[in-house]
Amino acid sequence: MLLHIPAVLSPDELAACRQVIDAAKWLDGRSSAGFLAAKAKNNMEADLTDPVVRQWSDRIRQMLAANKAFVAAALPAKICPPSFNRYAVGQTYDVHNDSALLDFGGGVAVRTDLAATLFLSAPQDYDGGELVIEDTFGPARVKLAAGDMVLYPSSSQHRVEPVTRGVRTAAYFWIQSFVRDGTQRALLHDLDAAIMQVNEALPGNKAALRLLGTYHNLLRMWSDA
Repeated sequence: MLLHIPAVLSPDELAACRQVIDAAKWLDGRSSAGFLAAKAKNNMEADLTDPVVRQWSDRIRQMLAANKAFVAAALPAKICPPSFNRYAVGQTYDVHNDSALLDFGGGVAVRTDLAATLFLSAPQDYDGGELVIEDTFGPARVKLAAGDMVLYPSSSQHRVEPVTRGVRTAAYFWIQSFVRDGTQRALLHDLDAAIMQVNEALPGNKAALRLLGTYHNLLRMWSDA
């Protein structure tokens, strides 16, 4: 399931985030990539050891935990600390796969069920730089408004097209879901949306209550918790 989640950051939040991130120390992105991915990767990443950068990483993670659309789709058990990347003219990230397990400290691995990119640059500010995700029905080319986010399976091969004008800045991170299986997670997401629609159209209808019970019973059945 590939999902566009709009307005994760408000215009004021976006401006405050960009002020910090644009002034950050930037490192060679290949330093965080595995052996094969490093050969495909040509970008810069903000230094997450900088307390001000890390503050915004933590703030985005807190916003996501309160974002109803994100929680309904991802059913997050763990959210990795968001990192920030930047692509200037000529920079790109060729086709690659994300690691299945990541350790962000403490020796506790996070299973990367889902990946997310939160766009921080307006699409009119740069050319190229599309995130291309290999979906079930072929490649999906993603270039969203600043503040919007795309959520997609980490198992999908993906790439970032070369930037030919301007600079593309984004936050990216991974999620371990309570529901490991993507098909089950998509079914729960569809059921949750249907319950909301029934409840809005027919407030107090007992069918919505029964559907809600079915949703939670399926979640109990499929959850890793």
